[in-house]
Amino acid sequence: MFYKYIFATVVLSIFAFAASDIKNLKTFQAQFTQTITSNSSDVILYKGQVFIKSSGKILWKYKTPVEKNVYIDNNSAIVDEPELEQAIFTKLENEINIIQLLKDAKKIDNNKYSSKIDSVQYLIFTKNNKIEKISYEDNLENSVEINFSNIIQDEDISDSIFIFSIPSNYDLIRK
Repeated sequence: MFYKYIFATVVLSIFAFAASDIKNLKTFQAQFTQTITSNSSDVILYKGQVFIKSSGKILWKYKTPVEKNVYIDNNSAIVDEPELEQAIFTKLENEINIIQLLKDAKKIDNNKYSSKIDSVQYLIFTKNNKIEKISYEDNLENSVEINFSNIIQDEDISDSIFIFSIPSNYDLIRK
């Protein structure tokens, strides 16, 4: 199930660039809180940091409830699980077309956008031309809300942050 969230996260990350009124956004970094509420009202809360470059490089650093790092470079992903001493290498099933996302983003009002990707309806909320929140219902009927804070846009992010160095004691899993 976590891998479905990885794919959704990739879509959301790239969509974050499309949703803003800032058409030339080069980088995005922020703290995030991701709340997933199941249809039986169970709630899972994730917190961490996200780093995104328009080149397709993305890093989600989950801090709670468990430490996990998700490195994405276009259609490849590495899930680093330090507590399990393992890394999972996988290809994302669908390439994400940023240009199409830009064309599909529909402004609902001054601070709200909507888009439908792979039968999932996303709502994107902005404040001061920065993405503040993304919400959607996933294919498992979970309500997902990602809130961003301490947002920094268009400041240099070194490519080195997106490189995963495999510790010698790790198990490697390829999917």
